[in-house]
Amino acid sequence: MQISPNEDKIPVVGSTSSPQAGSEGLCFCDGQRKVDYVLVFHHRRHSSLRCPLGSTTSQDQLSVVSNGNFPQTVGSDAVSGRGGGILVGEAANAGDVFMELGNARGSDPMEPADHEMHLIRQEFEANLLEAGLEIERDREVKTHGPSFTRIHAPWPVLCREAEFLKIKVPTKASYELKEESGFGSSMSTVWRKMNQPFQPKVSHQDHGSTKFLSHCFSRDKLHLYNITSKDTFFDNATRGRIVYEILRRTVCVRTCQTIGISTLIAKGVYDAAFPLHDGDYKVIGHLEERNDRQALYEEWARYSAFYKFQPIDLVRKYFGEKIGLYFAWLGVYTQLLIPASIVGIIVFGYGVATVDTNIPSLEMCDERLNFTMCPLCDGACDFWHLSTACGTARASHLFDNPATVFFAIFMSLWAVLFLEHWKRRQISLSFSWDLTGIEEDEEHPRPRYETILLQKRQRKQKNKKKKKKSEAAIEKLTWKDRLPGYFINVSSILFMFGLTFSAVFGVIIYRITVSALMAMSPDPETKSNVRVTVTATAVIINLVVILILDEIYGSVALWLTELEIPKTETNFEERLILKAFLLKFMNAYAPIFYVAFFKGRFAGRPGNYVYVFNDYRMEECAPGGCLIELCIQLSIIMLGKQLIQNNIFEIGIPKLKKLIRTLKEKDSPKEKDEERPPQQWNLDYALAPFEGLTPEYMEMIIQFGFVSLFVASFPLAPLFALLNNVIEIRLDAKKFVTELRRPVAVRAKDIGIWYNILSGMGKLSVIINAFVISFTSDFIPRLVYQYMYSQSGTMHGFIDHTLSYFNVSNFKAGTSPQNPDQGDITVCRYKDYREPPWSQDAYQFSKQYWSVLAARLAFVILFQNLVMFLSLMVAWVIPDVPKTIVEQLKREKKLLVNVFLQEEKEKFQLIQSLFVKDATLHPKSQVANPGQAFPILGRYSTLPSGPTSGDGGGGPRARCRAASFSQFSGNISSSPQNTNSKHTAV
Repeated sequence: MQISPNEDKIPVVGSTSSPQAGSEGLCFCDGQRKVDYVLVFHHRRHSSLRCPLGSTTSQDQLSVVSNGNFPQTVGSDAVSGRGGGILVGEAANAGDVFMELGNARGSDPMEPADHEMHLIRQEFEANLLEAGLEIERDREVKTHGPSFTRIHAPWPVLCREAEFLKIKVPTKASYELKEESGFGSSMSTVWRKMNQPFQPKVSHQDHGSTKFLSHCFSRDKLHLYNITSKDTFFDNATRGRIVYEILRRTVCVRTCQTIGISTLIAKGVYDAAFPLHDGDYKVIGHLEERNDRQALYEEWARYSAFYKFQPIDLVRKYFGEKIGLYFAWLGVYTQLLIPASIVGIIVFGYGVATVDTNIPSLEMCDERLNFTMCPLCDGACDFWHLSTACGTARASHLFDNPATVFFAIFMSLWAVLFLEHWKRRQISLSFSWDLTGIEEDEEHPRPRYETILLQKRQRKQKNKKKKKKSEAAIEKLTWKDRLPGYFINVSSILFMFGLTFSAVFGVIIYRITVSALMAMSPDPETKSNVRVTVTATAVIINLVVILILDEIYGSVALWLTELEIPKTETNFEERLILKAFLLKFMNAYAPIFYVAFFKGRFAGRPGNYVYVFNDYRMEECAPGGCLIELCIQLSIIMLGKQLIQNNIFEIGIPKLKKLIRTLKEKDSPKEKDEERPPQQWNLDYALAPFEGLTPEYMEMIIQFGFVSLFVASFPLAPLFALLNNVIEIRLDAKKFVTELRRPVAVRAKDIGIWYNILSGMGKLSVIINAFVISFTSDFIPRLVYQYMYSQSGTMHGFIDHTLSYFNVSNFKAGTSPQNPDQGDITVCRYKDYREPPWSQDAYQFSKQYWSVLAARLAFVILFQNLVMFLSLMVAWVIPDVPKTIVEQLKREKKLLVNVFLQEEKEKFQLIQSLFVKDATLHPKSQVANPGQAFPILGRYSTLPSGPTSGDGGGGPRARCRAASFSQFSGNISSSPQNTNSKHTAV
């Protein structure tokens, strides 16, 4: 059994720490070195094997070196914790495996599984020491519960990793930003004063009008950076990211074939790994002394700050670029919902103002016209008067009016404008966050990929031994290894689609049966509200089914993505997003698509209806059209998802989980070690782990679909989305600041695949809105009637024009009304464009039907081409990169070149001065003409120039970087004497 000689080099902290560390909880026991990362694992001991609580024996008392010698043991004070801790010494060898033996008295033996995990942890931590990190951990006298290993990255490690990761840091060089002048400057000043009450009170990172040049960190250029303190030069988020990069590439070769902390967590070696928050989020003391977490909580994560702008720079500094980009995108989306909401309110107000003067609505409500309509169901339903649907007709006009077409065009352009504005904002943030020109970080394989690959290698090795053939080592998984996963993916997704359609079909059956039952009611008020009642109850059922299936589909998408065995986290996340979006998109919009494009299209006509299961007659649209039902469907599903899923679930479920954890902690027995005040790592471990941004993006993308896809049927959708997002921003902010462990700061230049999904939905919204206006609403039939068939050029007579005639004697046996009081009715009306019964082509589609159909198709083509053209115009007019950013990028590049040229010049002058000094000290080595010792100097040189000749030697020429040096010493290359000069080598 081999263990490292450096086991005694890891500080072992007892139950008491220094007052400084105890007060902060963010440092090692010395109160100086920051805790950059925390590893957590659980002690799992059998209850019959626990040592007494009062035992002070340590598990760090014995180490065995690989060569069989015993290292020097740790002093008793340090072991028992009275000495505070032992300083980290030289790192262990990478190949050594060290372990802590149990209690010296042998009273606490380990189980085999725990012993294996123990060995893996010891090797992993030895390799971390080898990488230069410093480690501190608690005395392991617990019989159960979590144990914390704290990690600190010293300055040399931070510098080395920052150079490897190409982290950009500010230099000493700076320049003044160009300020506007004239009228633009006055407007900017006025705008800043108006925005002042809405600005969060946080320290600005941009330092006003001065910007410091940034450059990738290099240990050779430390003098260029503004390093005031080595402890604060890299902020906590960057330090955590650097340590995470070391953790994820550190290997365990001797004990298990794994790479990185993610694999160890998946294997159960560690329970968690996370960077620490910056202390408590509640402000104690003066506001000036608050840390970044407290500033975020006070100015961003409280509902009372809903009217303030987001401190995006501080969010990025604390959580990293990926999370900062999410909140920046959410802020841009919410801000642009304001003009959309205003226009939507105006369109809705137009409908309210004109409802009393709308001629089709007045004709439907006019009892004197006495339109006798055909029965809504077979046998039990009676003939009914169109005036009983007056309320539905008036409500339909609120959303189905001429302004709806304008609003649909506006929202299609709004979607394009939103994406263009976000591209500009994203590039501006990339510039201000020094993300321009960064390369993608190399990703390590996921734990499951490594496991499957290792199993494949082991199978190959067994087969190799049997066949006795030498084969090349397996480098990666092929499509053959993933084929079963692909097959299960396709079949499962098809099954989920079938399940969604089955749920929609079940609700359709519910609507048909309940409509028939309510139509048979003797209460006239019940009969008049059949459609609204059935639609509302059916939508509520749809909403419940959607919420249930959403949770199921999220878990199924995760399971299906695991079956594909993606190699990296990026591939895994992209595939998961596509599957989850596809399933949830179909789940959320399938009922809406049915009402918009299928309901009433295949119902048939009186005397020849279409039946489901030979008993249920397909439902029809209301006389005023299906748009009002589409509006009810869309509004209830949208508001229900936002209220229940996005808010109640996000607030209620975390609270419930926290309550369960608290109850478990109360039930578990406490040890003496746990009676001290909890440190920051204890508090952070009690928080929920960060599980990615996919759920946050997904709910906003689905909402974007409600706002853009079917907005022609519900102009108030942007308003409700705006109200939801104002709450959503603060809800997500509070969750990140107070309820989640601090995530690792991840670099990202954009929002990734989500932008492509948004762009696709924006293009799809143009097509869907065109079809909604032309086929679902009555906008096109009204235009056709007014300009082709109306004798007066007005809408008078439109309702009569849209209703066809049916002879009641043509009802099939058993389908006519059974009420004897209505026996004198010979003709009833139904909504369609068909020939009357007295025509030669009775009940066939009339010429008006084909005219309206042609107009509808023409409108779809015209609408799509018009909106697409305007969208291209908007995208062309608005450049992706702001002009100011382009100018600043050029200026920064030029200034950086000058900085490095100046550095090269200083190096050259230093070398030349050394040559002069060397020539002075060794005069015998000089040639007759001392000018031959040096090259002809350029105009920037401070050395005296002299004539040179093609012969003779001299001092060596300074060897500088040719590309940069030639730019300020071009005279050298242009001199003919310098071409053949020879110099003596030193």
